[in-house]
Amino acid sequence: MEHEIKTLTARLLAHRVVPRADALARKALLDDIFRAELDKSLAAVGLRLVENPYAEHIAAALLPEMTEPVFGSGDAWLNNNLGLPRDGVALLVILWALIILPKRERQIARVEAGKENQSDMFGAQKPLETGETVSTGISEDALYADFGKALGGRTRFSANLGRLVNLGFIVRRNRWLDEGPMLDLMIDYAQLAPRIIEGALADVLLRREGRDMLVDKRVDDEIEEEGADDGMASAGPLFDLPPDAAADGEAR
Repeated sequence: MEHEIKTLTARLLAHRVVPRADALARKALLDDIFRAELDKSLAAVGLRLVENPYAEHIAAALLPEMTEPVFGSGDAWLNNNLGLPRDGVALLVILWALIILPKRERQIARVEAGKENQSDMFGAQKPLETGETVSTGISEDALYADFGKALGGRTRFSANLGRLVNLGFIVRRNRWLDEGPMLDLMIDYAQLAPRIIEGALADVLLRREGRDMLVDKRVDDEIEEEGADDGMASAGPLFDLPPDAAADGEAR
């Protein structure tokens, strides 16, 4: 077991994310004894395991008590440890709002539909839907039209997209932006979602909802035939939002 824990810990540090379907990742999620030893190994260097039943990967993040020693406080506070400028952090939060929030709504809808349609208490349960079946991405051109000027113009916008691609937050193909392995893990859904849904990006989400009507209709049709295990996201961030940072779109 010790060798497996060292291997998984090293992989989390070297690769930043490990697929949830990986043998060691599955062991960490299903074996309580292995998980306890892994948590102890990560805690020894100020880290914890980040996993989310709605995400396809696991990762490592800072322990809450390590936030101030790593990011500082007051005038010395850093908004992230990834080298992202302020407009890059703002772009990351916008992408999270436009990709992860609609995805989560679809996943939760399928969970609820599965509960309603389950006639056998001991019937087989299906895994949560992830990937392209629930995560639809966004057009790069549409994103620039909505936010490009506010985020520094074409050059800054493209440079920050490139940074987010390199960091694993998004995948960029033919001017289409899809969810990367880090996007659904490294921002705390429970903390940020209410601020966005009820705050500055509420109008933007409503406009996006109109663009996605056809996709949502297709997903709704599929829900009647599909069920899923219950589970709520509980992943913590590698970067965090301080109480006064939501309006600025800052994350650490």
